[in-house]
Amino acid sequence: MSTGTPAAVVLVAMDDEAAPFLDMASEVGEPEHVGRAAHRHITLAGRPVVLVRTGIGFVNATAAGASAILRHGADVPLISAGSAGGLAKDIAVGDVVLGVRLVNADADARAFGYVLGQVPGMPEAYDAAPGLADAVRRAAAAVEALEVVGPEVRTLREGTIGSGEKFATTDLALQLRADFPDMLAIDMESAALAQLCHNFGTAFVSVRAVSDLCAPDDTEFLTHVDDAALRSAQVVTAAIGLLDD
Repeated sequence: MSTGTPAAVVLVAMDDEAAPFLDMASEVGEPEHVGRAAHRHITLAGRPVVLVRTGIGFVNATAAGASAILRHGADVPLISAGSAGGLAKDIAVGDVVLGVRLVNADADARAFGYVLGQVPGMPEAYDAAPGLADAVRRAAAAVEALEVVGPEVRTLREGTIGSGEKFATTDLALQLRADFPDMLAIDMESAALAQLCHNFGTAFVSVRAVSDLCAPDDTEFLTHVDDAALRSAQVVTAAIGLLDD
């Protein structure tokens, strides 16, 4: 297996989200632990990829992402994959969300003139790299054509993904909908990785599938997280195969 420069680094928070990538890989290397993160060289869609299980939350994701950038170079794109909670009124469990805009839902420095969601000194939001976003769009269309994702579920939604350090259940979801009316979904890592990539000049995109609609407890999430992880992984894997096209 090649351990040279990868085509991309794919970051997931949990083992459940890493599992479908490992299942789809034609080659899988042994995990290497860097801090709490597990890095693996794998082959996806015929391309060398580094799959990183980061752990949950901003600090774990940022530490793992920074170690990947320092190891493989800032020119290697980073892709955040896995599950997310659905916020938009018309979003459904199973929808795949392309985060064309990433916002830190926990940031609030309005007292100093910043907008809600803006970390002082940083942009109001972070845009996905256009080339990566286009590859995801084409990949989603290809996955849909193969009927890998059922016709009753939208293959791809585009919009804002927010990130925060709290698991979004009903009360928090109501507040997020009021504060960020254009936010499609919420996770606990993508915006932190987007800020990291902004700082390093690294191309970034987040592709998350909806595992729950911010229900009062974790039951819905636990029921659908494996399916959401698979849907995200299918689109991301197909996108990686298109990166040089």
